[in-house]
Amino acid sequence: MRTARIARKTHETDIVAEVNLDGTGAYDVSTGIGFLDHMIEQFSRHSLIDITCRIKGDLHVDQHHTTEDSAIAIGQAIAQALGDKAGIGRYGEAHSAMDEALARVALDISGRPWLVWKAAFTQERLGEMDTELFEHWFQSIAQAVGITLHIELLYGQNNHHICEGIYKGFARAMRQAVELDPRKAGAIPSTKGQLGG
Repeated sequence: MRTARIARKTHETDIVAEVNLDGTGAYDVSTGIGFLDHMIEQFSRHSLIDITCRIKGDLHVDQHHTTEDSAIAIGQAIAQALGDKAGIGRYGEAHSAMDEALARVALDISGRPWLVWKAAFTQERLGEMDTELFEHWFQSIAQAVGITLHIELLYGQNNHHICEGIYKGFARAMRQAVELDPRKAGAIPSTKGQLGG
């Protein structure tokens, strides 16, 4: 079983995150930010990665620490569950349509974290969540897992559709990348013999 649990407590957040890379997309998410819960649930359901994420954060300050730490903890759990990454697909890509919006996501679990973000919102908030924090969530999870991650909004008008399309595209790309490929016979998918470092 490729599973992991991260418990992380700071002066800003108290968080437990668990993942099962070979799951069914089951989730139990409670961050204190309704829209963030919704997006992490979409990520879980469409990646088929089971995710538990429970946070008590300093939301009386703002949403930044809770958003960032959710991505860090989930990302650290994914990285731990991946181990040496032997046999994984490594690469993933998806075009994700959400009504009038279309997003493109491509990624490489390379061990070299990088985010290219070409998306924008026309609202400052979705529900109670600050839209500027979505880019930061993806930056944080890319850093924690070690993903080269490219996200591009091709077009779209409705901010909810744009955001949900991006998360679903990320989920489907991650599903491809973390799945084990039987043809690789457990080999690490790199001519270097390792990923990262």
